[in-house]
Amino acid sequence: MAADAWGDSFTEQPEPDYGNGGFIVQREEFIRQGPVVSTHLAYITTPDGEEIDREITRHPGAVAVVPIHDGHIIFVKQYRAPINRLMFEIPAGRRDVNGEPPTIAARRELVEEIGYDAGSVELLGCFLNSGGFCDERTYVYLGTDLTPADRMFDGAEEAHMDIVRVPLDQIPTLVSDGSIEDAKTLLGLQWMLLRQAS
Repeated sequence: MAADAWGDSFTEQPEPDYGNGGFIVQREEFIRQGPVVSTHLAYITTPDGEEIDREITRHPGAVAVVPIHDGHIIFVKQYRAPINRLMFEIPAGRRDVNGEPPTIAARRELVEEIGYDAGSVELLGCFLNSGGFCDERTYVYLGTDLTPADRMFDGAEEAHMDIVRVPLDQIPTLVSDGSIEDAKTLLGLQWMLLRQAS
């Protein structure tokens, strides 16, 4: 899908700037490029002059969407290799198309994973997945005005995922009872619930 198919009204949410606390990155060495991430070794000087090194994972970033349709949220149950089991999640995916704005990536992921296009995507929030070792930033959207589209799954996991519809009134229970372990899904649902309450 071309980026101009939906236009791009995205304004990037500014990242909070708390400074670096006096830590100075002197250099970064490339270690390995994988299919998704790259690994680097950063050489850093601490505020008291100590030289340290830290392994860093670079990631292109991701998008996730809380899709609402006919009073339901549409989830996927997808196999995740690192934990060797299915996970219950909102649709999501990598920002792996060079130059593609996150809003366009979000709509593309909806079509790929659940076979719907969103007439509207609104930013709920963004977060760093695990800033202790990786720079991955995920943008989470609310997707509404859904219309059916030809599903275009990408990869074996998407080809075998299940699509699950959950009524909106059951979402607070799902969030609080431990049924969902996925961080982007929990954050997206919490942000959606907070928006509805305000």
